[in-house]
Amino acid sequence: MHDYLVRAVAKDGSFKIFSVLTTSTVEEARQRHNLWPVASAALGRTMTAALLLGTNLKGEDILTIRVLGDGPLGAILVSANSKGEVRGYVQEPQVHLPSTPKGKLAVGAAVGKGFLHITRDLGLKDPFTGSVELVSGEIAEDIAHYLITSEQTPSALSLGVLVETDNSVVAAGGLLLQLLPQAEQSVLDTIEKNLSKLPPISSLIKDGETPEDIINRVTEGIEVKILETKPVCFCCQCSRERLENLLIGIGKEEVSSMLEEQGGAEINCHFCSERYTFDKKDLENVLIKIESQGKKKDD
Repeated sequence: MHDYLVRAVAKDGSFKIFSVLTTSTVEEARQRHNLWPVASAALGRTMTAALLLGTNLKGEDILTIRVLGDGPLGAILVSANSKGEVRGYVQEPQVHLPSTPKGKLAVGAAVGKGFLHITRDLGLKDPFTGSVELVSGEIAEDIAHYLITSEQTPSALSLGVLVETDNSVVAAGGLLLQLLPQAEQSVLDTIEKNLSKLPPISSLIKDGETPEDIINRVTEGIEVKILETKPVCFCCQCSRERLENLLIGIGKEEVSSMLEEQGGAEINCHFCSERYTFDKKDLENVLIKIESQGKKKDD
């Protein structure tokens, strides 16, 4: 089954609800970054959250989540766009911690204490960034706290990543429900009751349930309307051309030094671990372009 996201709304206008399947997306991140289980869970949850929060992005809008904890994982950085594309990395991908007493991956301990920053770049002059202190390091609880504190949006968020003994990701996904001002108490009571019975998202997905099935579980007894279904995937915007422009941007002196000392350059994209090699001839061409740009400025 391909990964996809479902966006729906209560027919009485009391809430918005989104659910997403991200198993293949998180597994690709695991393979690209050679993640160990705790890192897979932490990065996978953050990527899933970025897709859920980015459902209303348009055009060239970008949403970025930074989880900056003091735990052994270090920083987690994820960005998503309006096309349902997400990318991300964790600073220390090979971290092992003992499981929690309940047998769960110790994501909270691996993330540690620190801050969560969410930036919405909507193409305006200044992107909006909201920040909150991490409350648990478990990602879902932290982002729900952010939504209530920074955006004043009462929300229920559930994220799950299930990792097999061979380190592969066998199930991943999430659910986000956001209450609207006109929500009546009876609706709140029904949602609360349904959420209390909801099994872990990852176990539902492993058993074959779809985003629509998960939405139906949470909204049992309430009429909802599906507004959109769209594919999601791991996708990085890096390219050889962009990195060549980066080399041009660092200037003649720096590129000349690379040429003389190393005879070339290798650039690794943090987001997707793709490696780009620039040999001697490539760097000589970069220097020609730098000089050409300098002459245009002088003219």
